[in-house]
Amino acid sequence: MALPTETETLMFREAAESASVIAAQFARNREVVQALAAELRQNPPPFIVTCARGSSGHAATYGKYLFETQLGLVTASASPSVGSVYEAPLQVRGALYIVVSQSGKSPDLLRNAEAAKAAGARVVALVNVEDSPLAQLADTVIPLGAGTERSVAATKSYLASLAAFLQLGAYWKNDPALIAALDQLPAALSQAWECDWSAVTDGLADAHNLFVLGRGPGLAAAQEAALKFKETCGLHAEGYSSAEVKHGPMALVGKDFPVLAFALPDETGAGTRAVAEEFAARGAKVWQAGEGGALPVAAAPHPLCAPLLIVQSFYRAINALALRRGNNPDLPPHLNKVTETV
Repeated sequence: MALPTETETLMFREAAESASVIAAQFARNREVVQALAAELRQNPPPFIVTCARGSSGHAATYGKYLFETQLGLVTASASPSVGSVYEAPLQVRGALYIVVSQSGKSPDLLRNAEAAKAAGARVVALVNVEDSPLAQLADTVIPLGAGTERSVAATKSYLASLAAFLQLGAYWKNDPALIAALDQLPAALSQAWECDWSAVTDGLADAHNLFVLGRGPGLAAAQEAALKFKETCGLHAEGYSSAEVKHGPMALVGKDFPVLAFALPDETGAGTRAVAEEFAARGAKVWQAGEGGALPVAAAPHPLCAPLLIVQSFYRAINALALRRGNNPDLPPHLNKVTETV
């Protein structure tokens, strides 16, 4: 079967919708999120727990850094198997328990949400399918509003998940600068979609493996990018913190080893750039997005918006790369759109 052209793939079309999806999401969810944020300010939870898998798990990484840096609340990632396979009760009374899921019906996530609710946690669902079992059992639902996503590779639903965390964090902190950035984000996403990352498409056409680096909220972008390399391109990639990569993995980085680095416009940016420069000095093939990098990035209205903008530019490039490597990004081998794990 002939491959579609770059603009004919479902992945391309769905990722291109992200700006309009998030604009509508922010408008629709504003009152629900404001009400939840007001309650959380009045009765702060002792800690936050996230529960998710795959791309949704990467979105939860973003939520962790957002909540910990902006609110000072420890945010832990729950291992779904603890509740679903081991059936071990957790002490989460009073905690905010956020479950992130596109389908809202994966058995392991549902079991953990049920257990958390029974243990006295407040369960919030970030979910795309609004009549799903997860939405029905949650105390509060923040709909992603991404609409139908037919490509196996999640794009607009992933960015909508990050946007949901961002909107909740902005109103919870009640930060005027962050709230104002919400209004500017959709336009910035449109600009990000037009950024030319063809250097990545050209440079990785024959690659066999690579590292993707980020730090802080940018780690979520690196994790998501590494997953997309695997599922859409059949290209082995690992996402690392630009600090963690120095604890062993960097031994693999030598001449011609490919590295994609995401340097954010925040306190982590300088460190990520330094690692990218160190690898380039060894002869590695380095592509960097962010200050000082060759890959163009859209101006972020707030540093916490930068990971969304980087990922949006990346999605267009990875769609083109998959086709360049002879793969249909909409139909990765052995994968289904909805993965139901226990």
